[in-house]
Amino acid sequence: MSERKTGKSGGWSRRGILKAGATAGAVSALSIGTPTFFIKDAWAQKAIGNFPVKGKSVVFGFNVPQTGAYADEGADELRAYKLAVKHLNEGGGMLETLKPSSLKGNGLLGKKVEYVVGDTQTNPDAARTSARRMIERDKVIMFGGGSSSAVAIAQQYLAQELGVIFMCGLTHSNDTTGKDKRRYGFRHFFNAYMSGKALAPVLAKEYGKDRRAFHLTADYTWGHTQYESIKQFTEKEGWTTVGNIMTPLKATDFSQFLTAVLNSDADVLVLNHYGKNMINSLTQAVEFGMRDMQKNGKQFEIVVPLYSRLMAQGAGPANIDGVLGTTNWNWTLQDAGSQAFVKSFEAEYGFPPSQAAQTCYVQTLLYANACERAGTFYPPEVIKALEDFEFEGTGPGKTLYRGGDHQCFKDILVVRGKGPDKKKGKYDLLEIVDQVKREDVIYPVNTFPGELGPYEPA
Repeated sequence: MSERKTGKSGGWSRRGILKAGATAGAVSALSIGTPTFFIKDAWAQKAIGNFPVKGKSVVFGFNVPQTGAYADEGADELRAYKLAVKHLNEGGGMLETLKPSSLKGNGLLGKKVEYVVGDTQTNPDAARTSARRMIERDKVIMFGGGSSSAVAIAQQYLAQELGVIFMCGLTHSNDTTGKDKRRYGFRHFFNAYMSGKALAPVLAKEYGKDRRAFHLTADYTWGHTQYESIKQFTEKEGWTTVGNIMTPLKATDFSQFLTAVLNSDADVLVLNHYGKNMINSLTQAVEFGMRDMQKNGKQFEIVVPLYSRLMAQGAGPANIDGVLGTTNWNWTLQDAGSQAFVKSFEAEYGFPPSQAAQTCYVQTLLYANACERAGTFYPPEVIKALEDFEFEGTGPGKTLYRGGDHQCFKDILVVRGKGPDKKKGKYDLLEIVDQVKREDVIYPVNTFPGELGPYEPA
């Protein structure tokens, strides 16, 4: 989509107009051959990516899965992105709760915020093509989105190559901020390692330490690291892993894989699936009678390590009843930031946001806030403003954007699916079992290999 969209009104401040004039003067200097110019703190700023920004507006790119296995998440991400742009231009939402914040709700550095939209198709190659089009044709200063780690990683490499910051959407693979981390990529969402570390003790407490688990795993980077992490931490609690089958991302029929689970001596099925994959595999497992089975003298259990309200809604209350997993955020949280976002999202769309929506909304605000704090769109300075930035007002507790790997650390949630007799409304599908503190899931920065790379692309 090439059409640029924006909020309804301007709200320019005298300070913003002065900044716009200063930027225009700098651009004019560039046009007559000056290779660098100076703004805040006397930093020499070269042309990188789509910096310097010309004109009265600045363009963000939102590259979400509008088709494919994660399209439901993509639709909610796009709703959140549009709301974030509206709030940046007009105020409202988490602009009232984010601290520390330099956002005023009157645009960004004296410019109106606009956006363009692309479709990742839940495919890395398609995502790169769409992102490159945004960067080269639409001149986006930042892009974000995606509901697949393979897609996120592909876009991070492109971001580093072209010098345009990528604010990851929903990506849960350890590799995103591990071996494939990049200086121009930032992740607010938690990862598979944190899911495993938070969930395993709860599983041992609820189901016992003498359990035998069989995994079905999405066959790409997220599934691989989710399997490795949940296996690591459940085995630490005493569980035995008896099998794992890698399943194609495009699979819709999981019967042959579920048959292998039934033919094993496993008494727990772990579904390392997300989106429509999880909806289909869980539904089919229930149809196979797995939730009514006894194995090894125990009730057979199903675990979904990475949960979402959208997935719970798709699978249905009867199927998710009692199923444990983790989530990055939930709309029922009562902290000021969460409720400000929920109220504004419900007012705009008529229903509560998902965790995918929350992480994309927050990422957009964090990027904009970094630009205001740095006083420039110059990518190296914006990156430095994000690195080791600690903030609150976007969810429960304080959040740290660690500079060493660009991973956010915050409280995460262990949740349980609510059955038909437990839910209090259409969207009341997940019960918060435990809010695991940031300090309990953080890990040393050298836990995973990888190098961020330079501030100025080669």
